[in-house]
Amino acid sequence: MTSSTDADLQRRTCAARAALADDLMHLSEHRWRTQSLCPEWNIEQVVAHLTAAASLGRFRWFRSIFAAGFQPAVHNDRRLHEHLGSTPAETLEWFRAVIDSTTAPSKDTAAYLGEVIVHGHDIRYPLGITAHTDLEALTQVAHFFAQRNFTVPSKSMVRGLRLRATDGSFDHGAGTTVAGPTLALVMTMAGRGAYLDQLEGPGRQALQKRSVAVATR
Repeated sequence: MTSSTDADLQRRTCAARAALADDLMHLSEHRWRTQSLCPEWNIEQVVAHLTAAASLGRFRWFRSIFAAGFQPAVHNDRRLHEHLGSTPAETLEWFRAVIDSTTAPSKDTAAYLGEVIVHGHDIRYPLGITAHTDLEALTQVAHFFAQRNFTVPSKSMVRGLRLRATDGSFDHGAGTTVAGPTLALVMTMAGRGAYLDQLEGPGRQALQKRSVAVATR
C-alpha cells in the first residue's frame, strides 16, 4: 500500500462530503427521518453530526468533551443539535458549508476520512442509495482501522484474522481469512453488522462474534 499524505487524505475527505451532499440533494423530507445505522440517530441527525465534526478544532473539542464529563455520547448529542437546521434543507445547507473544512480535533486524518465514509454509508444503506466510493480512500481507512483502536475497537476486533479485499489491494493480518469488498470490511470493523453478509471465509464466524452489535458514533 502507498501511504497517502495528510493533504491527500484531507482532499479525499472533502470529496466524500461533497458526494454525500449530492446524494441527499433531492431527498424527501419524510426520508430524512429514516433511521440510520447509528442507534438513536436518523439521517438528518447523522448529517448534523458530520457538520459538527468538521467544525471542532482541538481546543473546542476538548472544552466540549470536558463539559460533557468525558462522555462521548453526551458530547456528540450536544454538538449535533447545534448543527440541526430548522428544516432538513437547512441542515444540508450547513453541511455543504463545511465540505472543504480541514478542521479536526487531532491530526489523525485517516480517522476523520473514515468517519465521513462510515457515516456516509450509515445514511446510504437504509436509504438504498448505491454510491461509488473512492477505493483508495477506503483502503487507507481499512489499514487505519486494522492497525488502531480509535473511536471504534477495530484493531481488537480483527486480531488474529487475515482480512483480504476482493476488489482492491487491502490485505492485512495473519490467521483465518475473512474476504469481501473493501467497503464491507471497513464497515464491519466500524461495528456495522449489516455488512457482515457481504463477507466470507473461515474467519467470518469469529469476526461476527466479535462485531459490535451497536454502531459506535
